[in-house]
Amino acid sequence: MNNNILMVDDDKDLLAALELKLGKEGFKVQTAIDGEGALKTIRMKVPDLIVLDVNMPGKSGMDICKTLRTDERTADVPIIMLTGRDDEIDRVLGLEFGADDYMTKPFNTRELVLRIKGILKRVYMPPEQKENFKYGCLSVNLANHAVKVKNKEVELTLTEFKLLARLIESPGKIKPRDVLLEQIWEYGDGVFSRTIDTHIQRLRSKLKDAGGYIETVRGVGYRFQER
Repeated sequence: MNNNILMVDDDKDLLAALELKLGKEGFKVQTAIDGEGALKTIRMKVPDLIVLDVNMPGKSGMDICKTLRTDERTADVPIIMLTGRDDEIDRVLGLEFGADDYMTKPFNTRELVLRIKGILKRVYMPPEQKENFKYGCLSVNLANHAVKVKNKEVELTLTEFKLLARLIESPGKIKPRDVLLEQIWEYGDGVFSRTIDTHIQRLRSKLKDAGGYIETVRGVGYRFQER
């Protein structure tokens, strides 16, 4: 396994307990007690997954999550957010900012381990296992550049297909406009944020009934979400 996990929490006792538990499960664990420490650690080496507390002194977990999602190096790193409050607003905001999962304290450490393993398996599975995607009426074969809606083929331009592939490879995760621009167009001359919006509009139109799976996250970017 040997995945690198970064644990960020101002509760040192909790960090010590989780570091011991995850270490026994075969993970390499780094810890930070605040947001600034977390960012410093991430700059040195990007982890495979981050467990991030919402309520910390200084930069909050929400601030850190938002920062990570707007940085190309960390835009796709899985994040599990923790909070001491059973607050629906916190949960919704955490997911809106790009967290992959959310747990409320106190929690069962075994459940956290299982969630970590599940996310890592989904995100880092070998590419050959991720060539085919099926969501509702939409099916996509990345190797063959084939897209079907209700078993009918949909013709997409190469750029439209690349855009769909980037969105569908991380369902539920927000893809910031800047990240999409660099991944697909590599910031070519004359490429602006409105280029993304135009292509998304055309892509939705071509996908018809499946076009609604592509959600706009106002002021941030887009995400693929099966309804």
